[in-house]
Amino acid sequence: MFKSINPATGETVAEHPELTADEVEAKIARAAATYRQWRTTSYDERTALLAKIADAFDANKQRLAEMATREMGKTLKSAIAEVEKCASAFRYYADHGPDLLADTEVAMPNGRAVARWLPMGVVLAIMPWNFPYWQVVRFVAPAIMAGNVGLLKHASLTQGCAALIEEMVVTAGAPDGLFQNLAIPSSKVEPVIADPRIVAVTLTGSEGAGIKVAEAAGRELKKVVLELGGSDPFIVMPSADVEKAAKVAVTARTQNAGQSCICAKRMIVHADVYDRFMDVFEQGMRDLVIGDPMDQDSAMGPLSSEDGRDTVLNQVEEAKREGARVLVGAEKIDRAGAWMTAGVLVDVPPEGKFAKQEIFGPVAMVFKVDDIEAAITLANDVPFGLGSSVWTNDAAEQERFARDIEAGMTAVNAMLASVPEAPFGGVKRSGHGRELGPWGLHEFMNLKAVMLPGAE
Repeated sequence: MFKSINPATGETVAEHPELTADEVEAKIARAAATYRQWRTTSYDERTALLAKIADAFDANKQRLAEMATREMGKTLKSAIAEVEKCASAFRYYADHGPDLLADTEVAMPNGRAVARWLPMGVVLAIMPWNFPYWQVVRFVAPAIMAGNVGLLKHASLTQGCAALIEEMVVTAGAPDGLFQNLAIPSSKVEPVIADPRIVAVTLTGSEGAGIKVAEAAGRELKKVVLELGGSDPFIVMPSADVEKAAKVAVTARTQNAGQSCICAKRMIVHADVYDRFMDVFEQGMRDLVIGDPMDQDSAMGPLSSEDGRDTVLNQVEEAKREGARVLVGAEKIDRAGAWMTAGVLVDVPPEGKFAKQEIFGPVAMVFKVDDIEAAITLANDVPFGLGSSVWTNDAAEQERFARDIEAGMTAVNAMLASVPEAPFGGVKRSGHGRELGPWGLHEFMNLKAVMLPGAE
């Protein structure tokens, strides 16, 4: 049995039964049977379904958002924005999918070839709780357009959100079995990956989970896409609008209570503007409104669970043992639920163990550097390479950062965010493969070369 526990109160709000082995088998069989029909549908049929799912998300956004807030604690206003973003992704693939899947003719000395995108089959998605709708939609929208079929293994604590996603797809008119939630624990995922009817796996989650899934998929020679952790740098140079950067840095570190792979976690600030930056950033972190996530005035709610909150607080203690100093907050709030204050750490030894970790909560590390070389070196001195944000109005510096920061994404003078049109993913231990845009659509497709004779 899965329990949904409201992290704002600590109270159990719902229980969801775990599927039996027979029920799992029935769902996989249904998915495989549906794929045999769905793979031959027209692009018009697929885009029409995507548009209807988008409409369902829009029509039910309050209900969807409230479920996310109750299950994992994000503010209601951010949950509504997440649902609206999901609708935009379904519409992106509805509007652009056919063009993205168009055949490409390749000239040859004798005859000709056509490169054609074809679906692969049933894809298993293993998704986390932090963006319980958006993470799933990044997979399911392109899967439907591709002609694939999806099975979702969602996080244990967001089974209510998982059920609502399936409901939206079904009520929009999807054929039975096109998208199904598998309410199973992580311990029962490996046999599903090994099942010959599953052709590929996509996972968003921790580094440890990524390793286990990659090992299981590798034994079966199955394609896998991994979007794992990050410790994204947020670099501020002297030519930047420093006050604006500092204000954005507060949001970049505390959005979703700091529980985002692409949150800015390490602020790397040039010495010439360090004090100006810290004046604004420190005050902004102190003034952050923490409260009931259902309240429109709350900028941050609780973390997703008391265990998650305690993990962050234990990391802060580890940082202090290594010599770091807590400048702001990073303390438990004494009330029922998974509450803590936003925090700022300075004097973090960059060569220490803590500086190489990901903090999955609202605690920032701030570093001072003397030049761009030091900024890039420090930015790259972690095992992760997901995203980055750089603040400079110097065109040459922008180019250096874009070229030399080891990450899958770099935002210039803006907070990094995923959008339906652009590729999303990382390098190093942040995973491999890409979601969104044409790249996410093509990840789980067979690019077939059709060899044809030339004109007589």
